[in-house]
This record gives sequence, structure tokens and C-alpha cells, in this order.
Amino acid sequence: MPRISAQEFAHLPLRVHGFLADVPLHDVWAVDLPHTRSGITLDEFLRAEKIHHCRLSPSARALLSARLSIGRPLGWDRAPVATACKTFATRMTTVDCSKTLVPTGAPEGLFRVVYRFENEQLLELINRTAHAAALSALVETANAYRFYFAVYVRNVSRFTPLYMSLIDPFRKYIVYPSLLRSVRATWDTTFFVLP
Repeated sequence: MPRISAQEFAHLPLRVHGFLADVPLHDVWAVDLPHTRSGITLDEFLRAEKIHHCRLSPSARALLSARLSIGRPLGWDRAPVATACKTFATRMTTVDCSKTLVPTGAPEGLFRVVYRFENEQLLELINRTAHAAALSALVETANAYRFYFAVYVRNVSRFTPLYMSLIDPFRKYIVYPSLLRSVRATWDTTFFVLP
């Protein structure tokens, strides 16, 4: 479940490239999934994921719980004071609004939906540590599917780069691998068909 290059990601025909062109791409990951049938969409997969309730590993859940426990008393999870942090949803065009399959602003765990298209979803989180966006995309190839997970981060204060560097090891070695294993487990549970 490797990190992939920004160049590979940039070559995908995704709306996010123009939508968040001014927001730094923090990193991007991918997991290859077996090709069981043609035409599986990200939207279909995400709906199946809700049914199967695949979850993060206990260590990843413990890290997230610890982060929330620390952040609450420090006020990290409140909205930033600066008014410069407008939701990415303000960038939605009329075409984007007509294509989204889930209402903009709908809650999705700790995040809010910016958009969900057939094969691309953008979620957002704004707090005093960062203005972050999480992109999921599903691309069908000749022999497989590839699930992409990208993180964009915009600074909300001078604290953002320090905060991101502090959590990077946990994200890269525990949380994201667990997330991608969960994606693979959900895929196998939902779409794997015995011959």
C-alpha cells in the first residue's frame, strides 16, 4: 500500500486538480484492488463500506482517540479565528453541484463532504490545526482497480506546519496503512466472487 508520486496522481483525470490547484498536496497513497467485474464506481464502493462497517485497526483508532482527547482541552478542534478559512465548498460550480451524489456539507465522520462524484470524493476538515481535504478516487484499469487517497493541507496558522510534522509519522506508518487495509478488506468482502 505504497505512497505514490504526485506526478502519477496529477495525470489522473480528476476534478480535484483544478478544484484545489492552490492548496498544497501533502501526500497521496494508492492500493490496488482485484478486478472482479467492470463498472464498479467509488460511490458504489463507499455505500458498501457503510454496510460492512470496515474499520481502522485498534492502534489507529487509539491514536485518533488520543489526538481528540488532547485536542479538545487545547481547543484544536474549534473553528479557526481567522475568517480566511472559507470552506472549499464555496468553490463548487453549478456543474459540480449538479453532479454531486451526496449533499455538500453532509457529515462524514470527522469531515464534511465537499462533493462526491461517481468515482471521486472530496472531504474537508477545518479546525485550528489545519484546513485539510481528503480525496478518494477509484480508477478502473484493464486488469484491476486502483483506489487513491490524497491529502491536501492549507495552513491556518504558523502552528500548522509544526502540527503536521508531529503527526506525520503516525499518519504515514499507522493511520493511512490501516485505512488502506480497511479499503482492501471492504473490497474483498463486497466484490470478491468465488469462481
